[in-house]
Amino acid sequence: MRKPRDYDAELKALEDKARELKTRKVQQLGELVIATGADGLTADELAGALVALAETKDTGKREAWARRGAAFFQGRSRRTASATNRDTGGAQTPPGGAQPASVTTGAA
Repeated sequence: MRKPRDYDAELKALEDKARELKTRKVQQLGELVIATGADGLTADELAGALVALAETKDTGKREAWARRGAAFFQGRSRRTASATNRDTGGAQTPPGGAQPASVTTGAA
């Protein structure tokens, strides 16, 4: 005879996982703010800039911002990789290592 599923335990595990993902998202957003130097802005300035970005419908502006953000991450990963190579005597960083914090949009 099959053992009945414990729906309560499964639901609790999913809620815990959702809470963990939300916490990680907030932490990564904070890391991104610091990495970009935006931690020097006041909370009002930062919120205003984000609201303006979210309200912008001009695809040209949004694409330009996306390219600039991608360039930021590419430049940052190159600096991290070169620093890692010096620290390890020139050994290559394994794939998936030294990744910048990323923020996914649409996830809550």
